[in-house]
Amino acid sequence: MGLAIGLLAAGGTQAPSAAPTAAPEPPADGGAAPSQELVTLRTGYIPQNIIFAPLYVAMERGYFAEEGIAIELTPIQSGNEAVVQLAAGNFDVSLGGAGAGLFNAAERGVRFTIVAPLHSERKPVSSPLVISPKRTGELTSIADLRGKKVAVNARGAGTEYWLAQALAQGGLTMDDVEFVPMPFPNMPAALENGSLDAAILTEPLTTISMDKGLVTVLADNFIDGFTATYVYMGDALLTGQPEAARGFMRAYLRGARDLQGDYMTDEVAAIIEKYTEVPADVLKRIYAPQYNPNGSVPVEDLATLQEYFRDRGLLEYQELLDVSSFVNTELAAEVAAELDAEK
Repeated sequence: MGLAIGLLAAGGTQAPSAAPTAAPEPPADGGAAPSQELVTLRTGYIPQNIIFAPLYVAMERGYFAEEGIAIELTPIQSGNEAVVQLAAGNFDVSLGGAGAGLFNAAERGVRFTIVAPLHSERKPVSSPLVISPKRTGELTSIADLRGKKVAVNARGAGTEYWLAQALAQGGLTMDDVEFVPMPFPNMPAALENGSLDAAILTEPLTTISMDKGLVTVLADNFIDGFTATYVYMGDALLTGQPEAARGFMRAYLRGARDLQGDYMTDEVAAIIEKYTEVPADVLKRIYAPQYNPNGSVPVEDLATLQEYFRDRGLLEYQELLDVSSFVNTELAAEVAAELDAEK
């Protein structure tokens, strides 16, 4: 039996096209894998993207194997409309951002269910507002960005809300800057050559670019505990194969629970390096993403994002949706309670 799982974070919607790059991992403690045939879950991931750390940790520590699940990783193109892959039948589970496309899909009647948060950010954020070090004498505060070119990775992505919150600290709105959609990897060079003035840049690119002298942080305290990325399931998995859905959630939450506090140990950094090819030394110095140990979905954050995108004119409707209608809080809550009882 096979299930398809896709992990999308920002921009694009095509299905995986590359060959798998990782075989199923045995339990990290050296114990025997379950004797029954494993359910193979074909997953996608975005190279160099660290927000999927709970997945990586759960694979390496054998949590999926203990649930009778074998993970097969396939590199995919970056994308922020994970729900589109569910609707197309390409995936049963997707991890990615709650952008404008998600809310438009919900309004059109596309069926999907948010079952858990992926990552959140707290001060200092892991997606800060950066500028070129050559501009520090000119751009000394956020207010200095008025009339300047400022980038996020895609229009209608969660990072656009990040930018709006950053600008607000300087008394600015999105209308006060020239908004430029630009892929994350292109931002440091654009800042360096002066074609761009500021950008929301995500880790690990922020730390890597700082090491190269290409960027410096202008602001990193404009978000505190907000969640803009989530775990989505389609009906085929959530209701058609509930035990597989529960097994995935158990392994995922165990991985998330291993990533609490100051979690970037040598071992964790080595695990993330294996899947992202980001050096462990860099990972140990990044502004680390945060993970909810209980899989509790912050419905209020979804509502905030929906209202923001509507006010920006990025939604195809005006009357706000009841976001709780496409959120399932029961699965994660039940699994979290099970894990607590097993301590």
